[in-house]
Amino acid sequence: MSEDLTVIHIDQFYAHRPATVWRALTEPELISRWLMPVENFRLEVGHKYTMRGTPMPAAEFSGTVAAEILAIDPERLLRISWQDAAHQAPGRFTITWRLEPEGTGTRMFLEHEGFDPDLPQHLRSREIMSDGWQRIQRQLGEALATI
Repeated sequence: MSEDLTVIHIDQFYAHRPATVWRALTEPELISRWLMPVENFRLEVGHKYTMRGTPMPAAEFSGTVAAEILAIDPERLLRISWQDAAHQAPGRFTITWRLEPEGTGTRMFLEHEGFDPDLPQHLRSREIMSDGWQRIQRQLGEALATI
Protein backbone atom coordinates (compact mmCIF):
# COMPACT_ATOMS: atom_id res chain seq x y z
CA MET A 1 0.00 0.00 0.00
CA SER A 2 1.45 3.37 -0.98
CA GLU A 3 1.63 6.41 1.25
CA ASP A 4 -1.09 9.04 0.84
CA LEU A 5 0.85 12.15 -0.21
CA THR A 6 -2.16 14.43 0.26
CA VAL A 7 -2.08 14.26 4.08
CA ILE A 8 0.21 14.10 7.11
CA HIS A 9 -0.97 11.90 10.00
CA ILE A 10 0.38 12.23 13.55
CA ASP A 11 -0.68 10.04 16.48
CA GLN A 12 0.66 11.29 19.83
CA PHE A 13 -0.06 10.45 23.47
CA TYR A 14 0.11 13.13 26.17
CA ALA A 15 -0.04 12.38 29.89
CA HIS A 16 -2.55 15.19 30.38
CA ARG A 17 -6.34 15.17 30.48
CA PRO A 18 -8.25 16.24 27.33
CA ALA A 19 -9.33 19.48 29.05
CA THR A 20 -5.68 20.48 29.50
CA VAL A 21 -4.72 19.57 25.93
CA TRP A 22 -7.79 21.46 24.69
CA ARG A 23 -6.62 24.58 26.52
CA ALA A 24 -3.23 24.33 24.79
CA LEU A 25 -5.00 24.10 21.41
CA THR A 26 -7.40 26.97 22.00
CA GLU A 27 -5.89 29.62 24.29
CA PRO A 28 -3.79 32.20 22.39
CA GLU A 29 -1.04 32.53 24.98
CA LEU A 30 -0.65 28.74 25.09
CA ILE A 31 -0.80 28.33 21.29
CA SER A 32 2.06 30.83 21.06
CA ARG A 33 4.22 28.62 23.29
CA TRP A 34 4.13 25.54 21.06
CA LEU A 35 3.00 26.55 17.55
CA MET A 36 3.48 30.22 16.74
CA PRO A 37 2.18 33.58 17.96
CA VAL A 38 -1.47 34.20 17.11
CA GLU A 39 -3.25 37.48 16.46
CA ASN A 40 -6.98 38.12 16.77
CA PHE A 41 -7.78 34.53 17.79
CA ARG A 42 -11.31 33.73 18.92
CA LEU A 43 -12.65 30.20 19.36
CA GLU A 44 -15.64 30.53 17.07
CA VAL A 45 -16.49 28.70 13.84
CA GLY A 46 -15.91 31.02 10.88
CA HIS A 47 -13.53 33.29 12.79
CA LYS A 48 -10.39 34.26 10.84
CA TYR A 49 -7.08 34.97 12.53
CA THR A 50 -3.36 35.21 11.81
CA MET A 51 -0.31 33.30 13.01
CA ARG A 52 3.25 34.52 12.53
CA GLY A 53 6.22 32.17 12.47
CA THR A 54 9.61 31.78 10.87
CA PRO A 55 9.72 32.13 7.07
CA MET A 56 10.84 28.97 5.23
CA PRO A 57 11.87 29.94 1.69
CA ALA A 58 12.56 26.29 0.71
CA ALA A 59 8.88 25.56 1.30
CA GLU A 60 7.78 28.90 -0.15
CA PHE A 61 6.36 29.82 3.27
CA SER A 62 6.36 33.52 4.15
CA GLY A 63 5.98 32.89 7.87
CA THR A 64 2.49 34.40 8.02
CA VAL A 65 -0.53 32.10 8.14
CA ALA A 66 -4.10 33.13 7.41
CA ALA A 67 -6.27 30.72 9.40
CA GLU A 68 -9.97 30.15 9.92
CA ILE A 69 -11.76 27.98 12.45
CA LEU A 70 -13.84 25.42 10.57
CA ALA A 71 -15.12 23.09 13.31
CA ILE A 72 -15.18 22.89 17.10
CA ASP A 73 -16.24 20.06 19.39
CA PRO A 74 -14.90 21.10 22.82
CA GLU A 75 -12.24 18.78 24.21
CA ARG A 76 -12.69 16.48 21.19
CA LEU A 77 -12.01 18.22 17.87
CA LEU A 78 -10.60 21.42 16.41
CA ARG A 79 -10.35 21.95 12.63
CA ILE A 80 -8.81 24.99 10.99
CA SER A 81 -7.89 26.10 7.50
CA TRP A 82 -4.30 27.18 6.97
CA GLN A 83 -2.94 29.20 4.05
CA ASP A 84 0.18 31.26 3.51
CA ALA A 85 -1.02 34.84 3.80
CA ALA A 86 1.73 36.39 1.68
CA HIS A 87 2.50 34.01 -1.18
CA GLN A 88 0.17 33.24 -4.01
CA ALA A 89 0.98 29.56 -3.57
CA PRO A 90 -1.88 27.29 -4.59
CA GLY A 91 -3.75 25.37 -1.99
CA ARG A 92 -5.50 25.84 1.27
CA PHE A 93 -4.70 23.26 3.90
CA THR A 94 -6.91 21.84 6.62
CA ILE A 95 -5.52 20.85 10.00
CA THR A 96 -7.59 18.73 12.35
CA TRP A 97 -6.74 17.87 15.94
CA ARG A 98 -8.86 15.05 17.36
CA LEU A 99 -8.58 14.22 21.07
CA GLU A 100 -9.51 10.92 22.70
CA PRO A 101 -9.22 10.14 26.42
CA GLU A 102 -6.77 7.31 27.05
CA GLY A 103 -6.22 6.18 30.62
CA THR A 104 -5.31 9.29 32.59
CA GLY A 105 -4.07 11.06 29.45
CA THR A 106 -5.05 12.00 25.92
CA ARG A 107 -4.37 10.49 22.52
CA MET A 108 -4.12 13.25 19.92
CA PHE A 109 -4.61 12.55 16.23
CA LEU A 110 -3.48 15.30 13.87
CA GLU A 111 -4.27 15.42 10.15
CA HIS A 112 -2.77 18.07 7.88
CA GLU A 113 -4.65 17.72 4.59
CA GLY A 114 -4.62 19.37 1.20
CA PHE A 115 -1.23 18.59 -0.32
CA ASP A 116 -1.27 18.14 -4.10
CA PRO A 117 1.29 15.44 -5.06
CA ASP A 118 1.37 16.87 -8.60
CA LEU A 119 2.83 20.17 -7.35
CA PRO A 120 6.57 20.01 -6.51
CA GLN A 121 6.23 22.84 -3.98
CA HIS A 122 3.52 20.87 -2.15
CA LEU A 123 5.75 17.79 -2.00
CA ARG A 124 8.58 19.94 -0.55
CA SER A 125 6.16 21.52 1.91
CA ARG A 126 4.82 18.12 2.94
CA GLU A 127 8.33 16.79 3.57
CA ILE A 128 9.27 19.85 5.63
CA MET A 129 5.98 19.87 7.54
CA SER A 130 6.15 16.13 8.29
CA ASP A 131 9.34 16.81 10.25
CA GLY A 132 7.96 20.11 11.50
CA TRP A 133 4.84 18.55 13.02
CA GLN A 134 7.00 16.04 14.91
CA ARG A 135 8.97 18.94 16.42
CA ILE A 136 5.78 20.92 17.11
CA GLN A 137 4.22 17.94 18.91
CA ARG A 138 7.28 17.81 21.21
CA GLN A 139 6.91 21.55 21.83
CA LEU A 140 3.24 21.01 22.67
CA GLY A 141 4.27 18.37 25.21
CA GLU A 142 6.68 20.86 26.79
CA ALA A 143 3.96 23.53 26.91
CA LEU A 144 1.51 21.08 28.49
CA ALA A 145 4.01 20.41 31.28
CA THR A 146 3.74 24.10 32.29
CA ILE A 147 -0.06 24.26 32.53
